Amino acid sequence: VQLVESGGGLVQAGGSLRLSCVVSGFTFDDYDIGWFPGKEQEGVSCISVTEGTTYYADSVKVRFTISADNGRNTVYLQMNNLNPEDTAVYYCAAIPFGKTCQTGPIGVDYWGKGTPVTVSS
Repeated sequence: VQLVESGGGLVQAGGSLRLSCVVSGFTFDDYDIGWFPGKEQEGVSCISVTEGTTYYADSVKVRFTISADNGRNTVYLQMNNLNPEDTAVYYCAAIPFGKTCQTGPIGVDYWGKGTPVTVSS
């Protein structure tokens, strides 16, 4: 099982980034996928491809959009109107059915290595 993130970087406040997470060794039928700003934080956005549902934390609603490309085994996180409080290493995670973004890190089965996002003021 592998999750490989990319797309992080340095951006000014108000800017945008698009994170990508390529998964292998499992399919979206097996796990939901979430984005976590640190391994000790709750997820800010999660997607269930099989159910067609998404979740956003209040802090990122309207600004972030999560999506999935089944053919590419990839989940994206479009991050708009970034602010310095969004600065973190963002991890892509595989979440088993029955757990959610709000379950937090304890509900994650597999983690990627993370991609850093730095937002300057």
